[in-house]
Amino acid sequence: MRIRRRPWAKQELEECEFYIDDPSVYKGKWNEYFSEKKPIHLELGCGKGSFIAKMAVKNHDINFIAADMIEAMLGLSKRNIEKEWLDKYIYHHNKLDNIALIRMNAERILDVFSENDIIDRIYINFCNPWPRGKHKKRRLTHPRQLEHYKVFLKDKGEIYFKTDDDDLFNESIEYFESSDFKILTKTYDLDKDLIFEDILTEHEIMFKEQGIKIKALIAQKI
Repeated sequence: MRIRRRPWAKQELEECEFYIDDPSVYKGKWNEYFSEKKPIHLELGCGKGSFIAKMAVKNHDINFIAADMIEAMLGLSKRNIEKEWLDKYIYHHNKLDNIALIRMNAERILDVFSENDIIDRIYINFCNPWPRGKHKKRRLTHPRQLEHYKVFLKDKGEIYFKTDDDDLFNESIEYFESSDFKILTKTYDLDKDLIFEDILTEHEIMFKEQGIKIKALIAQKI
């Protein structure tokens, strides 16, 4: 899908207090970035940021990191995070201090996180399915990526995965199991079997309107 350029994104991101253009500077010390030490959850491919915005507002006892590599998407995420926070706390004085928005290529994730960064949970929502054989290694659930996540995901830490793509879902189950992850629960219809609290993303709303069932699972690092 082609992403329309947002000319305003660069400047707004440069002025954003919770945006980090070079997150590698925090490698090994992400707990120092946040004002309070709390469990850290990471979303890979945050898109327009609606999911992470709602999660951060609803769960202030957790620190969130949202990652994407596309400037236009990061700009939209920044605006959606600020809007969600303003809508929730307009009559309060809560500071937006439990979220970091970072620019990162997931294939180079070990440039940004190390074994000293104990991540409790990873969210992968509607990632590119990369259906062609030679491109499958670029999937965010591919064993090559899972081995990277294991470096910084805590023992018994979890990956929450959602997709509309049947082939990606079925092959991802095999990926997790071959990479020493335990599938705690899974469903081929998240509407029918609500295996976790479902905060809808833009893609999920679109797929539901088209009658496409959402597949989901929770995988645990053994």
